[in-house]
Amino acid sequence: MEFNDDADLDTNQVDDLRGSSGGGGGGGFGGLGGIPIPIGGGRGGILITIIILAVVVCGGYFGRGLIGGGGQKADNANISKQCDKSNKDRFKNADCRNVLYINSVQAYWKTEMPKAFGKQYQPAKTNFFSRSVSTGCGSADSGVGPFYCPADSEVYIDLTFYNELSSRFGASGEFAAPYVLAHEYGHHIQNLLGTNAQAQQGAQQGANSASVRLELQADCYAGTWANHATETKDPQGDALFKSITDQDVAEAIQAAESIGDDTIQKKAGGRVNPDAFTHGTSAQRKKWFLQGYNTGDPRQCDTFHTSNL
Repeated sequence: MEFNDDADLDTNQVDDLRGSSGGGGGGGFGGLGGIPIPIGGGRGGILITIIILAVVVCGGYFGRGLIGGGGQKADNANISKQCDKSNKDRFKNADCRNVLYINSVQAYWKTEMPKAFGKQYQPAKTNFFSRSVSTGCGSADSGVGPFYCPADSEVYIDLTFYNELSSRFGASGEFAAPYVLAHEYGHHIQNLLGTNAQAQQGAQQGANSASVRLELQADCYAGTWANHATETKDPQGDALFKSITDQDVAEAIQAAESIGDDTIQKKAGGRVNPDAFTHGTSAQRKKWFLQGYNTGDPRQCDTFHTSNL
């Protein structure tokens, strides 16, 4: 993977909340209309496919959040300075790399969503937080892992999750990061299309559940972005990526496989229990990411009308 050093990064697509306190304490996410959708494999990841809350639309253990949210103020001054192209070392900074990934994913969907689905794309911010955060879905701690909140249409991530993904789950490559973000923006596309709301009507755990189908579709959408990533441009029309390699794609696949339900259950020391699946197996997550990557067409990501997940 090679970045374009001349690309302009839009840090307005990010809110840096790491200087804010995000609340905390007991409780959990509340309200069926805005339940967050995690990628799986957070610090509570060993519990993700074991503890399933009855009200959770997409399964998973969401840490220790306080119901409610809001009140945090973003401070982007530091990240804007660091990620300006006058800083020749900006891509050594994880914040700036993640801003580029977010810019690329959103640039892709701005073009692709009208073409594929006949609807205009609506941008969504990503919130960088530390330890805990307040959202439209309630408050959460970092144990959630990255997640998308349908209630406020925003993505949330504690960037230390990538360390967890590497050390605990063995997904150490840099391209794990854009895969994670592209997956979460896949949930944003589902929200814009109404897929999330429809999925709430189905079963929320089990090998053929609506939850699993939702997650695998988000993996597929992430794959379509990866296929087109080198075509994405900054507002001035300059490419964001110079190249993406086969090794990068392999790192994305490794990340997807590392947080499959069956793999997480095995790491927990238990047996594989398909009845508790919420995100899909490692093989399924690989399959659907590659379905998106190989076709480059999000219309080929219909996990809801196939018997062959």
